[in-house]
This record gives sequence, structure tokens and C-alpha cells, in this order.
Amino acid sequence: MNTGVAAGAGDLGGLAGWAVDIMETLGGPGAAITVGLDNVFPPIPSELVLPLAGFTAAQGTFTLLGALLWTTAGSVAGALIVYLVGALLGRDRTRRVIAAVPLMKAQDFDVAEAWFAKHGTKAVFLGRMVPLVRSFISLPAGIERMPLPVFLTLTTVGSLIWNSIFVVAGYLLGANWQVVEEYSGVFQTVVIVAVVAAVTLFVVKRVRERRAVDPGDPDPYAEDSHPEDTRV
Repeated sequence: MNTGVAAGAGDLGGLAGWAVDIMETLGGPGAAITVGLDNVFPPIPSELVLPLAGFTAAQGTFTLLGALLWTTAGSVAGALIVYLVGALLGRDRTRRVIAAVPLMKAQDFDVAEAWFAKHGTKAVFLGRMVPLVRSFISLPAGIERMPLPVFLTLTTVGSLIWNSIFVVAGYLLGANWQVVEEYSGVFQTVVIVAVVAAVTLFVVKRVRERRAVDPGDPDPYAEDSHPEDTRV
């Protein structure tokens, strides 16, 4: 047993202590399991587990690269399980199952479903960086049978970006990994604001483009002498 990790884990309790114990015992696969559970059971927050993976790597249980690869593998595996649940159960049964699970609400699924319906493939990528949506977005992807190679690619890239931020922060902070969790809410808010701003700009741009070619405009081709008025 790595004494550095044992000392660090000894000061932890609850979920944090459990997560470090799993990673200390199983190494990289333990990191994959704890992070994968965030997708399967959202009340386990990745903002807590990921910095702990970095902290454990800093103690020598595995390398930083190993922490990044294993946590991303866990994220993808967890997302794939949720994707398959959605594909097998369908919308109505999936929603009923979520409503019956403690600490979960059917409204959480509704938010993810609306996000997916509006943004499609982008939702799977960006959803990896948004609280709750990150865990639920795989369900509508499975229900709608998004092509699996596309789903896995977007999930891998999005998860790698998200995981890297928290794992590296935990690795650099070492025993002060909890600082990452304290500021994760601020970071998530920034991400959500950025995503909403990007989506808003996209929608505004599309609305303006559609208005520019609206067939309801009066006689768009009436004046042949003004080619600048001709619209495609």
C-alpha cells in the first residue's frame, strides 16, 4: 500500500474516503469505476471524484496520464451503459424508472431530453460539461438510437476535456484537492453561461438568416433592375 495515499485517505471520510480506498486498492481500474458511477448514479459527483483521482496519482498509485486515461474510460463506459438503458427501455419506461430512483427526478431527464432534441450531436459533447445533463444526456441519445460510433466519439472527447481539468487540478494541488471541489460550482456556472451564450448566438443568427429569405416578404423578385434585392 502506498503510505502517501494511506495517510491522505486516512484524513478523508464518507464518499471521498471510499473513492480513494477504491483507487488505492484497484489502481487505474478503481478510478474508472468511481468515475463511471457518476454517469450511472448522478448523486455521485464527478467534481469530487476526479480531483481525488489526480490526488491519488500525485501519491504515486498511478501516473497522471494513467489517471486521465482510466477516468475517461470510466466516463465512456458509464455513458454507454446509460445509452443502452435508454435504447432498451424507450422513453416512457426510462422516465418512470428515473422517477422511482431515490435522489433523482423525472424533470432531470426532461431537461436532458429537451437539450438533446434541440442540439442533437452537440448536446452529447457539450452535455459532458454541464451538471446533471452530463449524466442524463446518454438516455435520449440511446432512445433516439444515435449512431454508436458518433456517440462514443463525442462522449470520449467531451469527457476527456472535462476530466482533464479536474484531474490535473487535483494532481497539482495534492492534499489540497478539495479546493477544486469548492470552486467547481463557479467553473460549472462559467461553462453553462458560455454554452447558453453560444447557443443563443447560433439561434439569433439562424433566425436572421431565415428572415432574410422569408417567402412571406413582398415580391422578393419583383424588381429585376435591382439585382441586390434578389434573394436565394
